[in-house]
Amino acid sequence: MMGTTVFRNYDQKSLDWWYNARGLCGETEKLKAAQENGSNMCRQKYRSELNIKLGDMPREAIDIYYPTGNKPHPIHIFFHGGYWKSNDKETSSYVTDALVPYGAITVIGEYTLIPEVRMDELIRQCRQVITWVWKNAKRIGGDQNKITISGHSAGGHITACMLATDWKRYDTNLPQTPIKSAVATSGLYDLLPVKLCSQNNDLHLTDEEVLNFSPINQNPFCKVPLLLPVGGDEGPEFMRQTKDFADSWAKKGMQTEVWIQPNHDHFTIMNQHMDGNCEFSKRLRKHLNISNQ
Repeated sequence: MMGTTVFRNYDQKSLDWWYNARGLCGETEKLKAAQENGSNMCRQKYRSELNIKLGDMPREAIDIYYPTGNKPHPIHIFFHGGYWKSNDKETSSYVTDALVPYGAITVIGEYTLIPEVRMDELIRQCRQVITWVWKNAKRIGGDQNKITISGHSAGGHITACMLATDWKRYDTNLPQTPIKSAVATSGLYDLLPVKLCSQNNDLHLTDEEVLNFSPINQNPFCKVPLLLPVGGDEGPEFMRQTKDFADSWAKKGMQTEVWIQPNHDHFTIMNQHMDGNCEFSKRLRKHLNISNQ
């Protein structure tokens, strides 16, 4: 028997369940272990600069992975997920397997987690990553005019927030659109149900944060192609989040494309990055305009 509804047609138990990404996946620990192992291998395979400090807090830092070949290279920035409260860049570098061998400098962004900071500071730190990359593109051998971004889960939310940033207002030295295309995988774009579910026991999102940091209610300033992959096995809320967000931003002039991946969940969809020749990785690079050399 259903209890009192707390969001749409969900009672508290069902809402908590559909936002329990780890619980929805039957092999979370195995898949996360594969990500960690893949990340360790990427640090051995590719030339890198690790833990470049951008600010005073320990997690205000980035890792950069470099391809071989002639410069300048396109630059891709990735933001990890973890409900803004867990994970790190060290266990997220597995994504470089789909990018670095194909000519892209890959930057793994980092940010201080909630509750140590609030959402406004977390987003500021992510904007700092993009600002640093744009200003230092030439120094790291990259093309300032070929910067793209992506993120997963909470990182998908961050990716959307980066596209909703008025960059000229944020930093007058930046162009209005420093980002040329983006991919947000299995993202969270409407923070209201997150605030209402058990995830908020750790996050303590406020009404003001829901209002100010839900991309579905924001306007895209960087109107660039946005690919929105989501796993067909992720459950109704992650699917709704993606579809509703795509519709909202399409009406605001954004080029959005939802890509539902059958038989993939919240973690298997990301582990495809470790196979540079799979359909996911190839489409990722095509969307980002990274050569499949």
